[in-house]
Amino acid sequence: MDIKLDIGLKYRKEKVVKIEDTAAALGSGGVEVFATPMMVALIENTCLEAVDEKLPKGYSTVGIHLNVSHIGATKVGKKVWAEVELLEQDRKKLVFKVEAFDEDKKIGEGIHERFIIDVEKFINKL
Repeated sequence: MDIKLDIGLKYRKEKVVKIEDTAAALGSGGVEVFATPMMVALIENTCLEAVDEKLPKGYSTVGIHLNVSHIGATKVGKKVWAEVELLEQDRKKLVFKVEAFDEDKKIGEGIHERFIIDVEKFINKL
């Protein structure tokens, strides 16, 4: 199936940092600040949601590559968000520019690649 998405598509998703989102809680660090794995999850989920409703029924995307820098710390209670933009599509491969922010500054940036899959075929191959 040939699926074409609009290059330049943008999407944003936000959340408030909770104690369970911290590096200390996840074990990725010893400080109660927004954890890098949680920032990555927010970025990936934002990319997923950006295209999910534009795909045919039974299709989704999976992350295949992530090159992101976490450049700023964020305290518990602050709002954070990810902004993503679809830069290119090569058949089923999608490339996103990704950025993450808190109320005061940019906290992350990079590139994320996802692949469009037929969910049933994907699961059956596992």
